[in-house]
Amino acid sequence: MSLTIFYHPDFLNHDTGNGHPERSDRLTACISAINSADFGNQLEWKYPHSATEEELRQVHTSEHIQSIKDICNSGGGYLEPDTPVCKESYKIALKSSGAWIDGISEINKGNSVFVLSRPPGHHAEINKAMGFCLFSNAALAAVSALKNNNIDRVTIFDWDVHHGNGTQNIVKNNPNIFYVSTHQFPFYPGTGSQIETGKYNNILNIPLNEGIGSIEFRKYFDDLVYKFIQNSKPDLIIISAGFDAHYRDPLANINLTANDFSYMTKRLLEIKPQLLIGLEGGYDLRALGECSLSVVKELVK
Repeated sequence: MSLTIFYHPDFLNHDTGNGHPERSDRLTACISAINSADFGNQLEWKYPHSATEEELRQVHTSEHIQSIKDICNSGGGYLEPDTPVCKESYKIALKSSGAWIDGISEINKGNSVFVLSRPPGHHAEINKAMGFCLFSNAALAAVSALKNNNIDRVTIFDWDVHHGNGTQNIVKNNPNIFYVSTHQFPFYPGTGSQIETGKYNNILNIPLNEGIGSIEFRKYFDDLVYKFIQNSKPDLIIISAGFDAHYRDPLANINLTANDFSYMTKRLLEIKPQLLIGLEGGYDLRALGECSLSVVKELVK
């Protein structure tokens, strides 16, 4: 099985300013680690298309799309206190969203997909950017996937250490999309309690106490996450792959290792032989490299 990696050098040009944790070095750390491996002949690197406004309107309001475009066209600024954009950020975000959508066709060809893009997306609401995120990439990919004749049910697993409020709110009323999240709680953005279950019981939130380590986390994964995904009978599994639950991450307090992300990837491949995995958070560069490489190794076995 081959692995398609969607990436574009423009992703490095989303300028968030000095000292911002969501920076271009995150992607170069991932790429450097992957390129150090000896299975390069099993990787196909592709440039993504730019998502159209029509595609974005599947999950966002026209006003939201236009407001980001206007701020970027004016030279950039802050969409939210923690979400800066530069002049080029709108066009770059279109490529980021497009990469997740493009992953669907690769899945249909029998390839797994790893999207190395920025800005990330799981905090972006229908009508609001927040948490470093402009457009809701995972939700957009899920909604787009349902237009394929061979995809009737999609499950999103968000293992980022922060709850994907935007993804959840966009998909919670869709009976054909399931969402499960493991995340530190209480923590930013303040959502993701167990009582949030969706209109069709299609949402499963697993709040984690800070300090949790590999043994307890894997038990939650095996007993809750894996069973939820298996029972949802997905035609497609999308993973919002934030690596900020790693023990070295400076913005959170969950103590996972690269082996834990490898373990989850391996187990999920038991349910579906191809996975669509896209980068969300993760702010320790060494951890990003280690975790990305551990996931890619499972996808090319």
